[in-house]
Amino acid sequence: MKRWKSWSRRRRVLISLALAFVLLIPLPLGALAVSLRLAYTGDATALSRGKDAIWLGHAWVDGRKTDADVTALAKQLQGTGIRDLYVHTGPLEHDGSLPLATVAPKAKWFTDAVHRALPKVRVQAWLGDVLQPEKNPGMDLDDAAVRSRVNTSSEQVLDQGFDGIHFDVEPVRSGSKGFLALLDQVHVMTAARGVPLSVAAAQLNPAPGMNGLLVGVTGMSKWWTKEYFGAVASRVEQIAVMSYDTWTPLESLYGGYVAQQTEMALEVTPAHVDLLMGLPFYWEDNFSHRGSAETVQAAIRGAQLGLGTSKRENFGLALYVDFAATPEHWATYRDTWCSDLS
Repeated sequence: MKRWKSWSRRRRVLISLALAFVLLIPLPLGALAVSLRLAYTGDATALSRGKDAIWLGHAWVDGRKTDADVTALAKQLQGTGIRDLYVHTGPLEHDGSLPLATVAPKAKWFTDAVHRALPKVRVQAWLGDVLQPEKNPGMDLDDAAVRSRVNTSSEQVLDQGFDGIHFDVEPVRSGSKGFLALLDQVHVMTAARGVPLSVAAAQLNPAPGMNGLLVGVTGMSKWWTKEYFGAVASRVEQIAVMSYDTWTPLESLYGGYVAQQTEMALEVTPAHVDLLMGLPFYWEDNFSHRGSAETVQAAIRGAQLGLGTSKRENFGLALYVDFAATPEHWATYRDTWCSDLS
């Protein structure tokens, strides 16, 4: 005790913070891990409602794909619940503009070809960019002029035959007023044209204070509060949670994480809005994504457990991404989620 009192105040503060990190941080993380493992137990019986989606890469609109590829895509989607295609039509410029003739010269060809081959499937233009303040240079959604140009770019792609607008701009900080203002502005336009507005959404904060801690330590934001998620969901027709890249090390923990994310998203997504949970149709092995943990099987079972016995029709899975998917990914999706559709 005498030694403690003899140390400077700064030294005592630093040691206290270090002890808190070593002793206290593992406790809530351990409790979270236990809750995730428990969330991955139970009966998982829910099946596709026919409201699924898939993100498609830029090759579909830049000239690399042909009619034969569209025919193969139509065959691939037979017997699945996929209703929406999010086709990468951007990226947007940082000022919100879109040089469509240069970036996506085959957009009109693709929408026409899909409408012929898959008349019941909607083709949405996937538009995105990186955002300030995390990324600099990046798009500033607090700038009204930038938002207006994004709205004009959205009108521009709808003129190419797209059936809706799908925004994936990242990272959107929880509470961002600029993002909500963008959705409000674009939704007026899409509603007037009778097409849906959809968004790729961040995950929900899995435990109190985690996002604030992450922002404080790294300056980066990953999760949204339930309140902000609900505010975004109320401004669109469809919201797809990017429920992958979760940092979870085990398949059971990842599945439990998706189950909890599904439950939380259901609580704050209006009943008339389509809620889709993201499905990792790719393999990576790095700090944020452990390939052996974030499996298609775990994601589907997690979504099923989170949905439970709910009869909600406006629910689906969103598959990310077509160019990285393997035959095994497709087989698991079909056998586990679409068994009553084939």
